[in-house]
Amino acid sequence: MGLHSVMQGDRLQITLLGRRNAGKSSLINALTGQETAIVSEVKGTTTDPVSKAMEILPLGPCMLIDTPGLDDEGELGQKRVERAKDVLHRTDVALLVMDAATLKEEIGEDMNLPELEQEILKELHDKQTKSILVLNQSDRLSIEDGEAMRRAFQQKNMGIPVALTSAVNGNGMEELKDILVSLAPKEDSELHIVSDLISEGDFIVLVVPVDSAAPKGRLIMPQQQTIRDILDHQSVAVVTQVPELSDTLKRLQGNVRMVITDSQAFHEVDAIVPKEIPLTSFSILFARHKGNLAELVSGVLAVDRLQDGDRILIAEGCTHRRQCEDIGTVKIPNWLKKHSGKRLEITTCSGMDFPADLSSYAMVIHCGGCTLHEKEMKHRIYTAKEQGVPIVNYGIFIAYVNGILQRSIELFPDIHLATGEK
Repeated sequence: MGLHSVMQGDRLQITLLGRRNAGKSSLINALTGQETAIVSEVKGTTTDPVSKAMEILPLGPCMLIDTPGLDDEGELGQKRVERAKDVLHRTDVALLVMDAATLKEEIGEDMNLPELEQEILKELHDKQTKSILVLNQSDRLSIEDGEAMRRAFQQKNMGIPVALTSAVNGNGMEELKDILVSLAPKEDSELHIVSDLISEGDFIVLVVPVDSAAPKGRLIMPQQQTIRDILDHQSVAVVTQVPELSDTLKRLQGNVRMVITDSQAFHEVDAIVPKEIPLTSFSILFARHKGNLAELVSGVLAVDRLQDGDRILIAEGCTHRRQCEDIGTVKIPNWLKKHSGKRLEITTCSGMDFPADLSSYAMVIHCGGCTLHEKEMKHRIYTAKEQGVPIVNYGIFIAYVNGILQRSIELFPDIHLATGEK
């Protein structure tokens, strides 16, 4: 699969952690065979997490994330450390990188990892993130010392694999790649977009409005990925716009398995599609694919409990140029205020700037998360749930305020709306 054909959120996310000057950036360059990261003898060269999409054989499409040193100092340094740890919410495999020669001098004969590295391993274990201990710059060790450290660390740290590498001469890179392949998450057959709901040969009608908010010359990610999922399972994707929808359904003569619409067109599409044809949206499909559909459906009921002065967070996983009728900053706030009839304080965030503390918000309304890694999206839902803050996504919210959420989730019999819609 080509380098640019895989969505950022679907790439294997590999994060490099370690102290300043542990050799994280030079290790990235050695792994990729390119001068991807800036390497310097000066401590603290990497001041923020830096992500780089790469194709690494035999792993395939990856996202390598270089992070600031975990031993950074001062108030600013602590903020850098916090940003480095935030990356773990979307990490598939973490490489805990250590300068092998410096480490040998520090630990002496007892072969116990220093406290900082032990704390990081515990945090990775608690997050159920697969880890590799990387003894980098191992060319500065004798072979005997290197192997002794490898054996000791594997025995004392829950069997976590240990790789001996050298960014100087390239030693150990193939071994490290082999370990990464063995730890990489296998494709989850349960993570469907729509393929488990259709059969070979089914006609699936996709309603894709092309307006001022649509990207020039292409479809947005959820639309692309849904079409690919349909084609991969030998079904037929029929793409149309709202004005052509009625005629399209007539031409297909009752052979339509379902209609999937852009959420913003829900109201118009619901009026056109006969009740016997299942109807849902791209955003609702992605709520199930990458998030927790049941939790997000239950969260929408908070809309009817809002009070004057409540704060609402509208969150998006990507950053994009805002249009005059932008969905996150214009349309959803307007729909929300109209439906609730309350004076609300609306706050927005985008990209990786999702707040850790949500306690001041009455609810969170999140985008479909198509650009986010599945772990990141589920972490955001979990964070909201743990803090008792209802969370819902765009598609579910839009369906609810249009009074058609019950219809849009009929495809999922295990999901129930706890109360009637207005």
